[in-house]
Amino acid sequence: MKIFRIAIENFKQTGTNESENNMKTPTRILRLGAFAAALLTVMPTLSASDAGFFRVAGPVPTGITVFRADGTLVWTNAPTNATFTVQTTSALPGGTNWVDYAQVPTTNGVTTNQVIDYHPPSGMALIPAGSFTMGNTFSGEGSTNELPLHTVYVSAFYMDRYKVTYSLWQQVYNWAITHGYTFDFVGSGKASTHPVQTVDWYDCVKWCNARSEMEGKTPAYYTTAAQMTVYRTGQVNVDNNSVKWNSGYRLPTEAEWEKAARGGASGQRFPWGNTITHSQANYYSDRVSAYDISPTLNYHPTFHTFPPPFTNPVDYFAPNGYGLCDMAGNVYQWCWDWYGDYSSGSQSDPRGPTTGQYGSSRVGRGGDYSSYAFDCRSARRNNGNPTGNANGLGFRSVLSSGQ
Repeated sequence: MKIFRIAIENFKQTGTNESENNMKTPTRILRLGAFAAALLTVMPTLSASDAGFFRVAGPVPTGITVFRADGTLVWTNAPTNATFTVQTTSALPGGTNWVDYAQVPTTNGVTTNQVIDYHPPSGMALIPAGSFTMGNTFSGEGSTNELPLHTVYVSAFYMDRYKVTYSLWQQVYNWAITHGYTFDFVGSGKASTHPVQTVDWYDCVKWCNARSEMEGKTPAYYTTAAQMTVYRTGQVNVDNNSVKWNSGYRLPTEAEWEKAARGGASGQRFPWGNTITHSQANYYSDRVSAYDISPTLNYHPTFHTFPPPFTNPVDYFAPNGYGLCDMAGNVYQWCWDWYGDYSSGSQSDPRGPTTGQYGSSRVGRGGDYSSYAFDCRSARRNNGNPTGNANGLGFRSVLSSGQ
């Protein structure tokens, strides 16, 4: 097995064109059972202990030809209409610990996909473009609203690594109320590093606009499809046509949220695997489900301190494969979409129904500190009144790629 190591110093010292010319190192095709993979070593930091490894696996042999300075992989492949999987591992003890990172449909003989961003927007992580299987893949469990399974392609975007903290909420909120914004609720949090909660869907949408304006970005949400008046006050029925999807902070779509939550690994119950314990998330363990194997029961013992809510600091638990923390438990997360039935066909960047199919409900995902393991699964769908606020209800924001 031939492995090529590319150090981060080279990325900093060369431009994209020069680095492409210098890094066109021939790679050896690795034939592994029924598929083939090209292997490349990448060092995202200067520390050798933080070295990461990537490979591209597919139905036919493929070769990585370039690793660009911006974290983009370029590989050759055939046939042109197939799906290849970028996989990653932190070490090579024997080549058995690879995990899926991004599934990439191909349309020609050379494919380009950014897998890492060394300089993402502050506090955010790149969610690479690719497809995934949306919905519950475990037969006999889950709810009917988690089906049918369908393939969804999601363009690259950035997501907050952490749920919006009470401290960040207050910072933007205090700016907003002096710049023409009004909110339904002031929000609350158990501590500055805990997630904000008791905020309704409309508050979160307006807060995203305020964060954009505070940072000099073009806001995403407007009061009408004409996209002339920035949404700053009231409970306006903003719809898909009222959004500048490639501008400013916004709530994740339901598809973006689920792809991000899975961390590149489709088909698992949780962001890290198929079982759950209190060492991985803040939830209510009752061991009714076989996949709930926590040695401690009921509320998380570390955070069950009165008065409620029993939340945790947003960076307490280990991140998933995309570097996102708390994608299960702690507080629910508002998504953009109206709540409705899934489509059975493949989709690309879906934004949900144009109106609520079951009343005026918006999607909430991820579970909270009082949720059972069943409700913390990545496929689990919940819905709520967008005017509702409660303990255990918060959010995180996203930016489209390129901002």
